[in-house]
Amino acid sequence: MLNYKRYKRVPVMDYPEREWPNREIEKAPIWCSVDLRDGNQALIEPMVVSEKVEMFNLLVKLGFKEIEVGFPSSSQLEFDFLRQLIDRKLIPDDVTIQVLVQCREHLLKRTFESIKGLPKAVVHIYNSTSTLQRDVVFGKTREEIKQIAVEGTRMVKEMAKEFPGKIQLEYSPESFTGTELDYALEVCTAVQEEWQPTEDNKIIFNLPATVEMNTPNVYADQIEWMNKHFKNRETITLSVHPHNDRGTGVAATELALLAGADRVEGTLFGNGERTGNVDILNIAYNMFSQGVDPELNIEDVREISEIYERCTRMHIHERHPYAGKLVFTAFSGSHQDAINKGVKAMKERNNPYWEVPYLPIDPTDIGRVYEPVVRINSQSGKGGVAYVMESCFGFKMPKGMQREFADVIQEIAERQGEVAPESIYREFEKEYLAKEGPFQLIHYEISDVGMDTRVSLKFKYEGEIMEAANVGNGPIDAVKGALLSKIPVHTRILDYDEHALTQGSKSKAAAYIHMVDLESGRATYGVGISSNITRASIRGIFSAMNRLFS
Repeated sequence: MLNYKRYKRVPVMDYPEREWPNREIEKAPIWCSVDLRDGNQALIEPMVVSEKVEMFNLLVKLGFKEIEVGFPSSSQLEFDFLRQLIDRKLIPDDVTIQVLVQCREHLLKRTFESIKGLPKAVVHIYNSTSTLQRDVVFGKTREEIKQIAVEGTRMVKEMAKEFPGKIQLEYSPESFTGTELDYALEVCTAVQEEWQPTEDNKIIFNLPATVEMNTPNVYADQIEWMNKHFKNRETITLSVHPHNDRGTGVAATELALLAGADRVEGTLFGNGERTGNVDILNIAYNMFSQGVDPELNIEDVREISEIYERCTRMHIHERHPYAGKLVFTAFSGSHQDAINKGVKAMKERNNPYWEVPYLPIDPTDIGRVYEPVVRINSQSGKGGVAYVMESCFGFKMPKGMQREFADVIQEIAERQGEVAPESIYREFEKEYLAKEGPFQLIHYEISDVGMDTRVSLKFKYEGEIMEAANVGNGPIDAVKGALLSKIPVHTRILDYDEHALTQGSKSKAAAYIHMVDLESGRATYGVGISSNITRASIRGIFSAMNRLFS
């Protein structure tokens, strides 16, 4: 039995005046990627310089304007990577580089050496302020911990005077979620008073969920409380840096934005320590799905995924939101049917908005394609098979035929598992378009006889060539009568459908013949395709006859 009594409940603040539940996300925050620092340090095999350069170029292409490139004072590799970016002039003018450093003089000096030549940079300092770390890690009082932050700020301030470019300060009270709110505010205020930010050069206060310790609403309360109690709020950029220990990093970030956060630090696909950082792409696509411009160039999630997996050697889970290989699939028959009907209704109504059951966004908007949206296995129903046949190959099967053909695919799926769209079409072709014997059309001629139609047929029946002619009230009736004049089979046409093929061969038409054998009572469908609708109909009759009498 789990010994749950070993764990204490993390306190929840009393904050009835909260306002964030009544707000909506209306615009994108300032995005800051920490893939090259926080994400990289969490990799089993950290990226080499060439991989870091490729990742940096991807982040620039995606539209990130603030990128934390590393911890240049921590190693020669980190230092050299930043120097490569600067010396090779790989940093666009509108992108600001951010560097992380502890509040120690020799590390700060090394950091300033690393950013020489930049016109601007964010210097990000931090120290842990939580109750637990003050006790078991540092053994320091609240005042002593605060002075570390103030002294670090003072050193950055002095070194910035000698730097020819613009330095923006970012301060993080690490383990913010485990820090008393009044104390977190006290430390930030002391840093603010030392730095003296202005509206033109704001200070960034980054309030991280270094460890996610409670439900997202608690983090939102903490952010809103800080937001309302900061002095000179107009000189502050309020940033959040959530981790995902409880699996609610995205929710915590979205609620923090409602609570007043201006900026989000995170990584692509949530890479990072333990369960990871917050997934910036997830949040951005969530905004997109609600009609909010995410202000990132994320139209091709496949390209992003491919570069990310290659550089990090990490695997994106098949069910990862938006990017996973299976997230736009539907195995359930009822889901497949609803998707099929939703797409059809949207087209018929000329709806300018995307409204399709089970698909929150159009996969093509982010570089995915429709072919794999619905995949067929033993749990799939007629709706899924019908969707594949229409969306991939243009065949709009009648409802009765959907059931009939789904039974064929179901039998295959039970033997082998998932059935790919190409395999479904091959089976359709075998069952309806290329059914062998006993009937085989060789040639036909059609002419008008008054208001009626005369058909002359040449065909094979069980290998024997036969000829027949008949007059009927249309091509289908005339062909049926001609066959009956030679072969003693009694059938009735129950229904007939036709349409232009909208996929693949746009010049062709498909005809569906629903036919019953009057002696046995067995009914089936036949299908014919041709550039000529009459020829397609006649082929459909032969298809149905072969299915009934083979």
